[in-house]
Amino acid sequence: MPAHTIPTNVDEVLAEFRESGALLEGHFKLSSGKHSGHYLQCARVLMNPARAGRLAQGVVRNIPEEILNQVDVVVSPAMGGIIIGQEVARVLDKDAMFLERPDGVFHLRRGFALEVGAKVLMVEDVVTTGLSSREAIAAVAKEGGEVIAECSLIDRSMGTVDLGVPFYPLAAFDFPTYDEDSIPPELAAVAVTKPGSRKE
Repeated sequence: MPAHTIPTNVDEVLAEFRESGALLEGHFKLSSGKHSGHYLQCARVLMNPARAGRLAQGVVRNIPEEILNQVDVVVSPAMGGIIIGQEVARVLDKDAMFLERPDGVFHLRRGFALEVGAKVLMVEDVVTTGLSSREAIAAVAKEGGEVIAECSLIDRSMGTVDLGVPFYPLAAFDFPTYDEDSIPPELAAVAVTKPGSRKE
């Protein structure tokens, strides 16, 4: 893929993951608790600033102009959303902040603060069940802001997730996932790793 190409569809986004070694195969326990034979390591696909910038441009192109025109600030949940959030903010020429949960509940730290009524674009790397996103959206409301939309690199829910706000993923795709009690024998035979950031 030429260096100047901005990814705009699933195939182009997956190509970025493959080229950066960010599409992992094995046995993974996802932060949702489900198991999968594949994992998208967004930190790795975003470690190259030029690639991260291209992906952010692709994300922004996917968001309607009427929403972009309202955005005051970009907020992301740590850790996964920080890099793509920063890059999306760069494209929009807005400030970027991130939420943390050292005590298990998302809130702003490090001197970050939202003006009351600030219109927020929430930016995530991957959305699966939407649990972290909904927690982050609720945290923004407690901090005095209003999430008017969320965007992400990847929607693993294939369009089924409900975040309570408009959601604009760059690419929606998924690999099969399994509950703890229904893992196929061939996957169960592989040692499990937990690549996500959510604590058990």
